[in-house]
Amino acid sequence: MYPPYINAAEFNDAGQLVALINSAYRGETAKKGWTFESDLISGSIRIDAKGMIELMEDPQAIFLKYNSPEHNIIGCVYLQIQDDKLYLGMLTVSPELQGTGIGKKLLDAAEVHAHKVKANSIIMRVITLRKELLEWYERHGYKDSGKTEPFPENSRFGKPLQKLVFKILEKKLYPPAK
Repeated sequence: MYPPYINAAEFNDAGQLVALINSAYRGETAKKGWTFESDLISGSIRIDAKGMIELMEDPQAIFLKYNSPEHNIIGCVYLQIQDDKLYLGMLTVSPELQGTGIGKKLLDAAEVHAHKVKANSIIMRVITLRKELLEWYERHGYKDSGKTEPFPENSRFGKPLQKLVFKILEKKLYPPAK
């Protein structure tokens, strides 16, 4: 069972999820928090409605949403089964609420989901220049896998303003899922 206020997003949540993710990563509102990418990637959107629906339609994936007591979506995380691993992406908390523990609760929910789907570890990609973000994940048990991936040069959601590389982080689950 997921922690309180966290449950699976549904298709009718797509608009709120898109607005939340874009507000936390791009544009002026993102600068209220510490997860913004505007200094690294051009463009004002991280995801659009079409992209969100495509992710939500994947039978191997789920978006978990964190609802406020007023039922507004104030956090989310994308999880996708990849063989015996669970990929974690777009961990998002409303910029005004970053630093309040919501992100940690979403990480905990990701671990619950990983055990549910019998994943042995959780993996993610983080831009290597995002030192504070890498350190935050490391404090929560994620380790450098030693692998990197190039950041895509041609994305419909912005272009890198400099050469960017993803570092692959991994958290082994103990005991491993069976």
